[in-house]
Amino acid sequence: MNNTERVRPENILFLDIETVGAVVDYQRLDPRMKPLWDKKAETIRKSPEDTPEKCYEKAGIYAEFGKIICISVAFLKEGTLRIKSFASDNEIALLQDFAALLNAYFCKPHHRLCAHNGKEFDFPYLCRRMLINKIPLPAILDAAGKKPWETQFLDTMELWRFGDYKNYTSLDLLAAVFDIPSPKDDINGSMVHQIYWESGDIQRIATYCEKDVLTIVQLYLCYCGLDLLTEDKIVFVK
Repeated sequence: MNNTERVRPENILFLDIETVGAVVDYQRLDPRMKPLWDKKAETIRKSPEDTPEKCYEKAGIYAEFGKIICISVAFLKEGTLRIKSFASDNEIALLQDFAALLNAYFCKPHHRLCAHNGKEFDFPYLCRRMLINKIPLPAILDAAGKKPWETQFLDTMELWRFGDYKNYTSLDLLAAVFDIPSPKDDINGSMVHQIYWESGDIQRIATYCEKDVLTIVQLYLCYCGLDLLTEDKIVFVK
């Protein structure tokens, strides 16, 4: 990145979210929502075998049909990275706690939020779920009426594009390119819905989410030409 694009890492809240379908499977959908999911499934199916029921495993990526179960955040303070997760079955409480963090500590014009593919996924998903749950949007998330370059969002995938919009570049690929430890050493995003609804192991999901947000921080540091953080500079906050 050039100097005009660079934001000091200390002014950034890095984040990653994990989402699942709002209910365990297609059959549990509300009668009003089921035909609406049928319409959505028509737009995402890749073969005749992809029925609405089969497609429902992807429901978590749509804010209208999913919910957030974990938000992991990371921020640098005095050279140490602090990582904390908001993880819960109670989405409203989780979002309220996250909003309180933003309102208290990340509410200045020079503050930024950073995620990988955040402009296409994490940031709009957070805003939509907050609105659905009647939680006022913190100022840093409220992009209403703002031009894209006026928002306080940074996106490590967009920064990597350098104007090239042909491809999606995964976080795992960029981690490999920059020799950052892979965050996918246990599970990956496609497994979260099943793990959550079959075992309810939110802690396992939170650990995975924390690895992702740590990787996003390390990637941003690489973009800035800075050294990677060593383990002694990383603290997990309970």
